Amino acid sequence: MSATVVLGLAWGDEGKGRVCDALAADASFVSRYSGGNNAGHTIRVGKEEFKVHLIPSGMVREGVVCTVGNGVVVNPEVLAEEVGALEGRGLEVRGRLKVDGRSHLILPYHIRLDGHREKALGKAKIGTTNRGIGPAYEDKVARVGVRVQDVFDEGILRTKLRAALREKNALFTSVYDEEPFDVEELVRYLLSFRELLEPMMADTGGMLRDALERGEEVLLEGAQATLLDNDFGTYPFVTSSNPSAGGACVGAGIPPSALGEVIGVTKAYATRVGDGPFPTELFDETGETLRRVGKEVGTTTGRPRRCGWMDLPALQFSASLNGITGLALTMLDVLSSVDEVKVCVGYEIDGREVRDYPLSQTDLHHAKPIYETFDGWSVDVSGCRRREDLPEEARSFVQFVEEGLGAPVRMISVGPERDQAIVESARV
Repeated sequence: MSATVVLGLAWGDEGKGRVCDALAADASFVSRYSGGNNAGHTIRVGKEEFKVHLIPSGMVREGVVCTVGNGVVVNPEVLAEEVGALEGRGLEVRGRLKVDGRSHLILPYHIRLDGHREKALGKAKIGTTNRGIGPAYEDKVARVGVRVQDVFDEGILRTKLRAALREKNALFTSVYDEEPFDVEELVRYLLSFRELLEPMMADTGGMLRDALERGEEVLLEGAQATLLDNDFGTYPFVTSSNPSAGGACVGAGIPPSALGEVIGVTKAYATRVGDGPFPTELFDETGETLRRVGKEVGTTTGRPRRCGWMDLPALQFSASLNGITGLALTMLDVLSSVDEVKVCVGYEIDGREVRDYPLSQTDLHHAKPIYETFDGWSVDVSGCRRREDLPEEARSFVQFVEEGLGAPVRMISVGPERDQAIVESARV
């Protein structure tokens, strides 16, 4: 049995949570492999809505083991809050959640530093969530990070905290005119999470590899999305990890040969939270309609999402990079609210027509979209359960996207509920 990856093809918020929830019905393990609590997945089960930021969305499926992989950065306070909130709603969490001992911890000084840096950038700000994600990954790469396993060795913990704070405290006192962090206070803070973390800590990569050897189904849940990838996204307006398919192997601890299906998720239009280039962004009444009807507010940040038309060259780049084998198209029902639907098929850049996604940051900032226009359908599609049930105009749009991305559509969501989807493969 091979692992299935579910990842976003654009800037996140594509609805990966509901796709993962559907796939988790047949999975033994669901694993997060990148990012931190800067991500947010929303799962609707009947009248209940679950929002998770660190814990994989498979937790709402009974019997599924969920793992937080070594590639994730973990805020222990957020983890404790999520565990408590889900258990308070009747879910069994502690017996089914495992956190890799190699995962790095987000600490209070990371969050403080994140906020100072974003403020200092002024108009050039990245649009970070200010949750300490970037500084935590910096410490990981700089080899001064504190990992989950360090909480269980006070000697190592103190040594690592002293090393990490040597430069940071100098910054806080000399540059930001603030009190330094105290090593002993941080030790006490982290030791307070021992009881929570001890039964959860595991070699999650080893667990997944063993499960694959046994022929069990493993689902790898992406956070953020490809156009926010630290290497391949709209740098520097990106996240601090690799949410693309290659990052799934490293972040979950499984070999590339274990990857089977790669399901790329995209909305029927486009959204983005935070700053950075967005060639198809709409600033008119249509953009407001998409935001209102799609309830486009960030799950993690609460910020209104920027809305625009689908950017096909950008999605083609992502599909190629990730080698997607299937496509999940979400929020098709939202397009019922507009009179016509547009898809960007290329760009005009300084008087040149370009059909490929630009490599240059400068070109991307100057790109003006070239659109293909489709007739709208203006009817409620939330009751459709087969592609044939969709209006002809909607079918034409779906087929255009499918052919443009060169991968079969496996799922089309037509509403927020679990059963409001057109499923065209047993895999989803």
